[in-house]
Amino acid sequence: MQESELIVRRIKEGTVIDHIDEGRGIKVLDALGIDGRDGSLITIALNVPSGKYKKKDIIKVENRFLKDDDTNKLAVIAPNATVNIIKDYKLVEKRRVSLPNEIERIFRCSNPDCVTNSSEHIESVMDVIDKDGRVLRCRYCNRLLDVNQLKYK
Repeated sequence: MQESELIVRRIKEGTVIDHIDEGRGIKVLDALGIDGRDGSLITIALNVPSGKYKKKDIIKVENRFLKDDDTNKLAVIAPNATVNIIKDYKLVEKRRVSLPNEIERIFRCSNPDCVTNSSEHIESVMDVIDKDGRVLRCRYCNRLLDVNQLKYK
């Protein structure tokens, strides 16, 4: 059997998120609110062979550039990811994601009794207490949060 090569079209303007941990591409789309409703072309490749890791996921989104909040979400979900900004078919910026010391307004605390889940409209603040293990703690109720159980706002 002959090995075939997958050809994915280059994008003119937008973002390529590469080196997403295998199987996390769909979670990344969900967390970033990327669903194609705005008409932008989205390419997602899951379980692609990788030299650095066994497999990886890749996402290409035309006409979308990640904001800081997006990059923070990405750092929690896919800590090995790289963000490539493309303009006029050229790579103009490449950056690795990294967790900040705190993450504001992105994730909802999983404690139903936390003040951030009350009617008082207090924005959540998560302190990153272990960057390697991706452990977060709610600043208001001190609950430790499992990154796989986080709810996005």
